[in-house]
Amino acid sequence: MKKQQIPTQVISTDKLSWISYGRNLWRYRSLIGVLAYRDWKIKYAQTALGVTWSLLQPLATLLIFVFFFQQVIDLSKSVSYPYAVFAFSGLICWQYFSFHVNQGGASLIHATELIKKIYFPNLIVPLSKTLSGLADMGAALAALGIIMFFYEVSPGWRLLALPAVLAVQMLLGLSVSIWLSALTIRYRDLQHILPHLINFGIWLTPVFYPGTLIPGRYSIVLYCNPAASAIELFRWSIIEGQPFNLSYTYGLAIMIVLLISGIWYFRHTEDRVSDYI
Repeated sequence: MKKQQIPTQVISTDKLSWISYGRNLWRYRSLIGVLAYRDWKIKYAQTALGVTWSLLQPLATLLIFVFFFQQVIDLSKSVSYPYAVFAFSGLICWQYFSFHVNQGGASLIHATELIKKIYFPNLIVPLSKTLSGLADMGAALAALGIIMFFYEVSPGWRLLALPAVLAVQMLLGLSVSIWLSALTIRYRDLQHILPHLINFGIWLTPVFYPGTLIPGRYSIVLYCNPAASAIELFRWSIIEGQPFNLSYTYGLAIMIVLLISGIWYFRHTEDRVSDYI
């Protein structure tokens, strides 16, 4: 009776081609879901409210925005629909983006024990963060639907483009996550800088204010901001009559460049990850 052969995989130090690397990622695709579910489960483990926290945080921030920017500094006149819908639609996109900056940026550092024990393409780690963050965004989208129903804001036919728009949100977060995870594993000081960059970045992004308030001489800064482009595209897809300035395509083009260059840089440094952990 022949012994059953155990499948083996040879790990070589030779650089894989792009096609071989893509096949390798596909071979380990189930690990992305496992890591994403683990992160999501740990995040809400032993909490009284569980996943409800994913709704309370953006809703609490929304109340602050509505109070200051509708009651104290009235920005609602600059928007053609209820300010709460405007602010919350930008807020959930921004929080998904900031999740990638904070969690995705340190993803390799948090996975050092796993990386040391088993072999898998390290790109799977930031990919899993994109998936785990999407779960919270899904809950926030449901809350947005309730807010739109309350204010009688109806989406139009452009809602059909929402899946593609959400894909843009994922690619934006992934592009930043890949870059930061590769840089942070080597330059650990970035862990302390990133939260401050997020706090500053929200002022350069039309989350709680419309982009039309930015003076024309500074508009190029807004249009080249990929996060601003993704937020404006999201609003365009869910709110009937919401315009989309074609100048925001500059930001989308920059996002694509960031994604491609980020994957290239990650592959370039992936072989040396074990030297830094």
